[in-house]
Amino acid sequence: MTAKTRKRGFFFWFGRIVMWSVMAFVLLQLWYFAHIVIWARVNPSMTSFMETRLAQLRQKDPKAQLTQQWVPYEQISLNLKRAVVASEDSNFVNHNGVEVDAIEEAMKRNARGGRVIHGGSTITQQLAKNLFLTSRRSYIRKGQELLIAFMLEAVWSKHRILEVYLNTAEWGNGIYGAQAAAQHYFRVNASQLSSYQAAKMASMLPAPRYFDRHPGSNFLARKTATVQMRMYQVYVPR
Repeated sequence: MTAKTRKRGFFFWFGRIVMWSVMAFVLLQLWYFAHIVIWARVNPSMTSFMETRLAQLRQKDPKAQLTQQWVPYEQISLNLKRAVVASEDSNFVNHNGVEVDAIEEAMKRNARGGRVIHGGSTITQQLAKNLFLTSRRSYIRKGQELLIAFMLEAVWSKHRILEVYLNTAEWGNGIYGAQAAAQHYFRVNASQLSSYQAAKMASMLPAPRYFDRHPGSNFLARKTATVQMRMYQVYVPR
């Protein structure tokens, strides 16, 4: 085999690999998009994050189950909607799913720390990650998260995005969604949460399993007070 033939063969297979990779990427995006279209009207029964957590729990207890009860948007306290938006994404109703300034700031902080810790995610991005991705931090995953976030914003209303987020967010060890969390922490329905209870639940979101184990945390108390003061300064979908 001559050098020219080997070179031609290399570029042939390299082109094939690139073509297959592009096709696989496009098919994956179509798979995500198809689910987003379906879930615009049908409530997702399970998310990627929930599946991963359930598998972890069943390594210790094969009979382990997650606790979740879906409730319509109208049956979730306005206090909780305001508190979550105030705590997680105060510009939620105005952006297109991504806050570029927040991402740039997160990248600078990651560069200073030498590893990917901060994400600068909006509620839409967090929902994209919860629905389809994993908790593993990388810029590749972040890129996919951004693409899914744009799909969600293109197909769903802000009302629907917040409804699904509040029903699928992790709020403790095996606890998912506002109704299960309200029952677990305060023995009330999601529709009955007071401003303080809602602010405390919203403040738990960055580390729900930790705060499930440490509900009396001083940090949680301080953040709850801050969120309770800020929650009436934000707008939420009606």
